[in-house]
Formats: sequence, C-alpha cells, structure tokens
Amino acid sequence: MLRLINGPQTVGNGWPFWICFLVVLAAALGYPMVADSYDVGNFAYFLIWVFMALGLCLMWGYCGMLSFGQTFFFGIAGYSYGVLAINFGGGGMTVLALVIAIALSALSAVILGYFMIWGRVGGVFFGIVTLSATLVLAFFLGQTAGPEWRIGDARLNGFNGMKGMDPLNIPWFEGESIYFEGSSLYYLAIGLILIVYLALRMLLNSRFGNVIVAIREDPQRAELLGYDVRKYQLVTFVIGSALAGLSGVLYTSWGQFITPSSVGLPAAAMPIVWVAFSGRGDITATLVGSFLILVTFQAITVHSQQAALVLMGGMLLATVMIAPQGFVIGVARLIGRLFSKRGASGT
Repeated sequence: MLRLINGPQTVGNGWPFWICFLVVLAAALGYPMVADSYDVGNFAYFLIWVFMALGLCLMWGYCGMLSFGQTFFFGIAGYSYGVLAINFGGGGMTVLALVIAIALSALSAVILGYFMIWGRVGGVFFGIVTLSATLVLAFFLGQTAGPEWRIGDARLNGFNGMKGMDPLNIPWFEGESIYFEGSSLYYLAIGLILIVYLALRMLLNSRFGNVIVAIREDPQRAELLGYDVRKYQLVTFVIGSALAGLSGVLYTSWGQFITPSSVGLPAAAMPIVWVAFSGRGDITATLVGSFLILVTFQAITVHSQQAALVLMGGMLLATVMIAPQGFVIGVARLIGRLFSKRGASGT
C-alpha cells in the first residue's frame, strides 16, 4: 500500500485521496480536448518545472539538505541536451540526448555531492556551496558569447542563449516522427510526473525513505544505529538533482533554447519558494502547490514581472512567519479536521 511516511505531515493517505487523485488525473488528461493549443502549451511549461520542485522536496523536506543548486543541474542538463541534440543531428537521437544529459546532471551531482558530504559540509553551508556552484555556472555561461565558445556545431551564445536544437521526438511509421510539442509534450509531462510521483512515494515508504527521514531528524543517532549516513545523503542528492536535470531537458526541448538567466540567482531561489510555501515535508503538497504557484506567477508576470517577484518574496516571508510547515499542508489539515468533525457529528 502506498502512503507517505511523515505521519502528521502527510496529505495523501486513504481512499478519499486516491479518488481525488484519479479525478484530477482524468481532468488533466481531458484538458487538451477542451482548451486551445496555446493554453495547453503553457500548462506543459508549468508541468516541466514540477520535477525540480519534487527533487528539492526529497532532498530538503525528507533528508534535511537545503540545496540552492537545482538550477545548476537544470542548466547542466539543459545545455547538454542542446549541445548533443545539435551535434547528433536531431531526429530520434534527441531521446539519446535526453538520457545522456540527465546522466551528466547526475554525474555532476555525484562529484559535487561527494566533496560536500564526505567533507562534512552541512546545514547552512550546504546551501552556500550549492548556491556558489550555481552562480559560477551562470557567470561562466554568460561569458560565452564569442564564436570560440562552441562544442561541435553548437554555439553557447552567452546571454543570447543557445538555440537551434530539435525538440524531443521519436521515429514513427513510414519515416514520420512524433514531435513532443504542444499537446504531445503536455501528455509526456503528465506521464512523467505520474511515474516520478508514484516512484517517489514508493521510495519514501521503503526502508530507504525511513532512513533519510531519520537522518533529517538526527544524523548522529542514525549513524550510531549502523547506517552510512553519507551514502544515503549522496543517493538522495543525486536523485533530486537528476530530477532538476529532467526539468532542464524538457525546458530546452519545449522552447528550443536555453539562456544563463535560467540558471542565475533569481531562478535558483524560485524552487525554494515553491517547496517552502507548498510544504517541504510532503511530496503531494509540493506537487500541487508548485503547479498552482507557477500558474499564479505566470499570470502576474504578464502584467508586471517586478510585482511577481515581490509576491514570491512575500509568500516566502508569510510561510516563515505564519505557516512554517507550508500553506498547502496547512489547508489540507484544516479540511481534514472539518471532515472529521462532520463525521463525528453525523454519528
């Protein structure tokens, strides 16, 4: 049976949740049939970022590692996909480019995570090191405007951004290909979110999930019980970073471009806000809350980008001051208490 392990912090337990889950999934699958292609493409864009939020929730909410490096791995995978897709010539090779790009993102997480975790870098310093790596990558990518900054046929182009790569596609019958754009990308994102979400729930309900929560609560006690804390932390860091890499690949495929601004400081802070506001102790809350925040942020950005950034800062401040466990978790608990009272009064 699938259930979250955090007891009082859980949102998704019991059959009412799974009924709601299936209703929402059916609505999501039917949405492209009633919406125009522009709105479907926008929703696909929102869904792309959810993987990054889920990865941060796993690292920060369950294992206690606050990372500002999600956009670092996002950028590594996004630029890797662009370089590989261009040099492979596009077509069905874009799927191979996706796999290699995510693998490079995970490999970067292994290297960075090894030196931090085995170097006993923890607490606020973990966030500082990951933020430093992110800023270094953003600064480097911003200096690559010259023609000498190319890998094969792919030019990095500095702040003008890399472009010219094919979107994800797979060969089909009679020499045709299925391009993941618009509705097809939307359905791909829905399918991947479903797989990642259920896989994370099963992982967190396993022995591995219980151990990383124990590490979050008291790493020294977990180590005294015989668990290699560093290995569990490294595996968690790599999984969360690879999910950020998946967001990077899908983003690059969606817009067929990527720029250093997707990696820099404002972008690096956004996943922290999404996860903190939603509820870092629950992947269901993170999934729902991040999507709603992204939709709201985009709607406000159309009118004023500055107002959207101020809203994000206000949301983070309100979370810290009013609902440190997250607003989505708080609302879910309130609804649960109301239903419990109604059930008790009915009996």
